[in-house]
Amino acid sequence: MQVQQFEVDRQNLERHRIRTYDALPLSDGEIRVAVDRFALTANNITYGVVGEKIGYWQFFPCPDEWGMIPVWGFADVTESRHNEIGVGERLYGYWPMATHLTMQPGKVAEQRLTDGAAHRANLPPVYNGYARCQREPHYDPAMDSARMLLFPLYATSFCLYDYLVDNDYFGAEQVIIPSASSKTSIGLAYALADDAQAKPAVGITSAGNLAKTQALGLYDDVLTYDDILSVPDRPTVIVDMSGNGPVLAALHQHLGDNMKYTSNVGLTHYDDNQMVEGFIAARSKMFFAPGHMQKRAKDWGPGEFEKKAFAFWHSAATRSSDWLSYEYVDGMGAMPDAYASVLAGNISPETGLILSPTDGE
Repeated sequence: MQVQQFEVDRQNLERHRIRTYDALPLSDGEIRVAVDRFALTANNITYGVVGEKIGYWQFFPCPDEWGMIPVWGFADVTESRHNEIGVGERLYGYWPMATHLTMQPGKVAEQRLTDGAAHRANLPPVYNGYARCQREPHYDPAMDSARMLLFPLYATSFCLYDYLVDNDYFGAEQVIIPSASSKTSIGLAYALADDAQAKPAVGITSAGNLAKTQALGLYDDVLTYDDILSVPDRPTVIVDMSGNGPVLAALHQHLGDNMKYTSNVGLTHYDDNQMVEGFIAARSKMFFAPGHMQKRAKDWGPGEFEKKAFAFWHSAATRSSDWLSYEYVDGMGAMPDAYASVLAGNISPETGLILSPTDGE
């Protein structure tokens, strides 16, 4: 059988190709899945931007200078030479932008399995685990689109909220959130709004997104990027989804000693992700959600973080239906244009892009 996959140049994300090759026959213990649907967001672009630094290119290796950006979604088992996994099983997890993936299940539990492929052995465990959907008591197919789009983002949002709480907000009296219209920012705003003890949240967004972001009713205040000097000058923690160097430098200069800490999370403005003069690197650090999850696994015990994060995601995703709609794109041939739109930041914040590598037959 043939496999098609969408690959990008690891050094130049604007360059891409669709590659077709013949899949090898399965070996004992392997399974093959057909990727059904997945979400594509600015978060996935971040995977590509920091792919070399954090290891995202290692999940689904490609030849030469090419790589596959990982995505979250669903796939169905089409072939199996594993005695615990049958054809027809539906899995949720981390996939390549491809029609198929061959997996080597390692640990297989009632509701989850891991891909035990050797090249994934040293990568963060959260990315190697897959939910066996039909065995989950809470599985609801009607929530598939919300799960593939929002669960990875809102799980990060919950991590960030919990990280702030765990660090007593770094001594801050307010939380500043650039790129406030992004879905991960909105998820963090939901978590903060749900906590009566949380610090006030101020969102910063573009003039075009100002009214819609204010209408969410989640932030204590919403400013535009032109109003950075209006940010209250008091002890502040910044949770940055934008990666916009000039914006962060301006905030740091404006706040000075009151800039207690900046958590760098995403790169919605990936073209502007070079930090410039005025950026305070000594009080800034890249946030890595899997690391926080592993910390909480030790603090709370196995599975507890996942339960809390899932409960938060389900609640926040349900509320998000008030403003969020989905756009479905089918076929490998449509993937280049869809990817280019996300890369260029042309997808509206209130739109969720769901792709299928097949033509929906």
